[in-house]
Order: sequence, then C-alpha cells, then structure tokens
Amino acid sequence: MRNRLLLILCLVLFGADLQSQNAEEPLRIGVIGLTHTHVHWIFGSEPRGDIQIVGIVEPNRELAQRYADQYNFSMDKVYDTMDALFNNTNPEAVTAFGTIYAHLEVVEAAAPRGIHVMVEKPLAVSLEHALKMKALAQKHGIHLLTNYETTWYPTTHKAYELVKTENRIGAIRKIMVHDGHKGPKKIGVNKEFLDWLTDPVLNGGGAEFDFGCYGANLLTWFMDGQRPNSVTAISTQLQAENNPKVQDESIILLQYDDAVAIIQGSWNWPIGRKDMEIYGLDGVVYADNRHDLRIRISEGYDGYDEQQLKLEERAAPYDDPFALFAAVIRGEVELSAYDLNSLENNMLVVEILEAAKESAVLNKTIDLN
Repeated sequence: MRNRLLLILCLVLFGADLQSQNAEEPLRIGVIGLTHTHVHWIFGSEPRGDIQIVGIVEPNRELAQRYADQYNFSMDKVYDTMDALFNNTNPEAVTAFGTIYAHLEVVEAAAPRGIHVMVEKPLAVSLEHALKMKALAQKHGIHLLTNYETTWYPTTHKAYELVKTENRIGAIRKIMVHDGHKGPKKIGVNKEFLDWLTDPVLNGGGAEFDFGCYGANLLTWFMDGQRPNSVTAISTQLQAENNPKVQDESIILLQYDDAVAIIQGSWNWPIGRKDMEIYGLDGVVYADNRHDLRIRISEGYDGYDEQQLKLEERAAPYDDPFALFAAVIRGEVELSAYDLNSLENNMLVVEILEAAKESAVLNKTIDLN
C-alpha cells in the first residue's frame, strides 16, 4: 500500500512538473493566410517569446516569399493547405489572416482537432457564419477569440476604468466611436489585401464592417453585453472610383434602454483615427488615440474642469493579442463575460453589423428586442 501511494504521489508531481514546463514553453501557433496585412503584427510579436510560429498556410508562393524575405523564415514553413500544416506541425492554436469569409473555414478545420483560433476583426461576415463558428467552438471546447487594434490601447481600458469602476462622469448617456482612414486604396494597402477588403462577399461589406465593428465591440463591452433595442444605419459610396463594389461611408445609431450610441466607420476621413467619446450625466471622457485621454467634469452651463493623461503601455500579457491568446489557452487568464476578445461580445457585434446592413438597405430602423 505504501509503495502504491508513493507511486501515485510521484505521478502527480511528475504531471504537475510537466504542466509547469508546458506553461513555460511558447505557444505553438500556425498562421492561416498572409493576405491580411495585420499579419505583420504576429511576426513582430514572435520575438517576445510567448508564441512560436510553427507553420504558415499560404498558397500564393510569391506573397509568402515576400514575407519570408522580410522576416527571415524558411519557405519550408509554408504549406498550401491547413491539413498539411496540421499534420506536419501539430499546432496548439492558429490565427486567421485571410479574408473574413474564410474565418468559418478556419474554425471548421481547426475546431475538430482541438486547435484554438484567433481571428482578426470582425468575427464573421454574417450571423449565419458566426453561429456555425460558435457551435463548433463549443462542441469541441476550443477558445475562439477576435482581435481588434483598439483592444490594446491603454486609453480604451483607462476610459472603462474611469466610467465603469470609478464612476467619474456618472451614468452613461451617449457614446460616440469614430474609426477609419482615407480608404484602402488611398493609404496604399497591397493588392492581395485590397482585392478582398473591397469585396462585399469576402469582407462582409465595406467600411461599415471594416471599421463599424470597432464601435460595436467597444459598445458591447461598455454596455455589459446589453443588446441594443434598435439599430438604424445609413451607408453610402463616396469613392466609387476606388471602392466600386462596396459602401465606404457608414453611420450606425444604436438605442439602448438608458443611452444612445453613434458609430462612424469610414474610408473617407482625411486623417486616420480610432477614438471615442463617452458622455455621462456629470462629464465626458475622450479617448483621443492610443495614449492620450482627457476627462472633463461639468461646471455650470458650458464650463468644465479638464484633466489630461498620457498613458504608458499596459503590462504583459495585456499589451499584445498573441501573448494574451497564449495566456488564455494556458489557463493563466480567464476572459470576463463580454470581454473585448470574447466570443459572447463578438457574436453581438456581428448581429449589430448585420442589422445595420439591413437598415441601410431598407432605409428603416431594425428592432433587435
């Protein structure tokens, strides 16, 4: 009996030690697609040591060679199909850097193998795709995260802290979110990205999907996952010569029980921007960019006391999408309900975007509740 207990103890200690060693190893990750130029982000992140890129799926060999030259990896790492990647490299997770339409295909291939998935925003091109992805993730017990640039802004989280935790400006009454730039062609995105970014099927839409998703994501977080009562949207095409197949200007209005919101996603801003304004009963928080934030507290009719903050980057792993992805998979971080990266949040994002598209086409308000 004593020898048996010692054997069990040794096995438990060995298992714990092995788990500890695995937790210290970089996350083995595969990159699916190179046509989304946000993929530069993961190549820049790998040297941190949180992840190890074990393979890449990209059938366009010329495109893959350009990245191989830039980031000094062997073309032996590049595969034509996901099956080839999975069979040869055994990744723990994958990131999707192809079209938004292909996100479903990535989850369909990865989930049955127990491989976790992170996609670039938005989660899916339609609610139909999103529901299939959610069902697969739940059935096979994988993490399915969505990455947004603004998730990593220190101002995003400081604004949330000031409004939701410290109640600095009182109850929320209005949120305005502005995102976008001059347009994909004007800012010079490469051909491989431009070809699908301006395709209504492969991208889900135009600026309303590409940049409207940021606002829907942030609002869902600030509103604690509350579904808006209604969605009203207008969209139009102001650069027919550059975006002939899609709308490049979008305004989405959301009505909640006690607040309203305005999302402006555009490919027509003269100056690129990602910022938001949060208005409460007593003041307003301006998250002007990644590092600059202002708080104005009302004084009288039109007076105010203003505080300006210049914020440092957040601590690891909350400063990088792939570091956080690894921490979630390792069980070191548990995402809260309706976290910016979470599946729950991003299911509602897709629902809002789909309602906005319908509203703009039909020229009517869409009731969600």
